[in-house]
Amino acid sequence: MLNALQVVTIVVVGVMVGVEFAVPFFINPTLNALPDDSNQLGRAFGGRRGGAVMPFWYITSLVLVAICAIVGWHHPGSGLVITAGALLILSVIMSILLLVPINNRVETWTPENRPADWKQQIDRWDRFHYVRVAVIIAAFALLVAGLA
Repeated sequence: MLNALQVVTIVVVGVMVGVEFAVPFFINPTLNALPDDSNQLGRAFGGRRGGAVMPFWYITSLVLVAICAIVGWHHPGSGLVITAGALLILSVIMSILLLVPINNRVETWTPENRPADWKQQIDRWDRFHYVRVAVIIAAFALLVAGLA
């Protein structure tokens, strides 16, 4: 049972990390290569889609890691799993304080109502997202090392 939980946790967290990694390194460069209206509409759509799905994914990942830490408390590597959980908590805090407020604005924009500084706001979100991706990659690496 513990092995199944560990595999599910690694897969759920790993896929989340992969999706978040794809945003700055594949999706955003593609959107940035498009004309401004298409770029902005793509970002708004992505913001709505991500805003609907990612909170559940982050919380599910965090809950699974917490369960692994509790169930595997006396196993080698539990400290790494706990540290991975702490980093996931940090990523959620970063999301709520830094990324979500910008995302909530971006997802409502259209070419007709976007602010003059829309590109600067998107660049700010991108910079915060790079940091968040680094945090969740570290969390994933620690999780895998702790469960292996």
